[in-house]
Amino acid sequence: MGFISLRFTSKSNRERERSEMVVESREWVLSAYVPQGVPTSEHLKLNTVTLKLDSDSIPDRHIAVQLLWLSIDPYLRTRMSGHQDGLYFPQFELNQAVTGFGVARVIRSKNSSYIEGDIILNPFCPVAEYCIIQPSDFLRKVDPDAGVPLPDYLCSLGVPGFSAWVGIEVLGNPKPGENVFISAAAGGVGMFAGQLAKIKGCRVVGSTGSDEKVKLLKEEFGYDDAFNYNTETDFDAALSKYFPTGIDIYLENVGGKMLEAVLNHVNKRARIPVCGMISQYNQVWSEREGVRNLLNMVGKEVRMEGYLVGSYINRFGDFAKEMESYMKQGKISSKHKIYNGIESFLESLASLFSSSNVGKVVIQVKQEMEA
Repeated sequence: MGFISLRFTSKSNRERERSEMVVESREWVLSAYVPQGVPTSEHLKLNTVTLKLDSDSIPDRHIAVQLLWLSIDPYLRTRMSGHQDGLYFPQFELNQAVTGFGVARVIRSKNSSYIEGDIILNPFCPVAEYCIIQPSDFLRKVDPDAGVPLPDYLCSLGVPGFSAWVGIEVLGNPKPGENVFISAAAGGVGMFAGQLAKIKGCRVVGSTGSDEKVKLLKEEFGYDDAFNYNTETDFDAALSKYFPTGIDIYLENVGGKMLEAVLNHVNKRARIPVCGMISQYNQVWSEREGVRNLLNMVGKEVRMEGYLVGSYINRFGDFAKEMESYMKQGKISSKHKIYNGIESFLESLASLFSSSNVGKVVIQVKQEMEA
């Protein structure tokens, strides 16, 4: 981990304020784009840089922060291909630190809105142990008296929870008794989407990658049923079995063959909020799975809509209030897969595409008691 070196030439407060603070910080840099497959050490490099954090080295209105927790999300892969392909975030720049959604602690400040010790949420946090940033409108402070564990700000109260809420609550608009299907159901978004639909009185079925996860969905997340897509590989037959009366809402996280199968089982005026298509992220666009039965959307008057949570940021307050209430009532539970140390970034990112994780993947970059 990085270290801080303080050298004081005098015991006076003034000279202490001027004293040099040197930080050795490790950071992940994208050295080559990844048009296909899972990123490896050929594409991402862990470098060490030296930062000076004395007052003269921090620009006005900037803050120096120490990364505590980092969210690992599938969209990060889409920013490493080297091709925009209509995706929702710009590509990372080569030989620059990649960024992700992080929880960080302010360790030095030259910005009147922040003081040392503040905990912040930053959706564009460099994947680095320490960095100097200029706060933007996207930055949000954590209320220290809220009693919420920091990983929850990256999970149930973070982008995954908000993505599930927008997809189900806003775009899905579920009615009691409707049939809801969630793909990638044991992942960071899926685990909340199913629970939110159940709260609204729906019948919920999920697909996931192992029998262990099937059990988790039914026993801990309250799904009515679930199936393992690695064993029930005939998706059309599986959906006939689990949805004999059709699908009213499908939260799309996978794409490809699963989406095609769903379109054979949708009910009149079904809603398909498109959160992501993880099965397609490691392919160049010309090799991605096509969908042959989009015509079904016409006869059934289906609404399929892609969405970005940033477009619904004006609803974040509604979401946070509702989700916190559900959590206090014990209606929402979550799972984290925690990796330790910034060195685990490459491994944790690759794990998203292997069906090896349960719940939300996060990295604990720094032990909070050490921070």
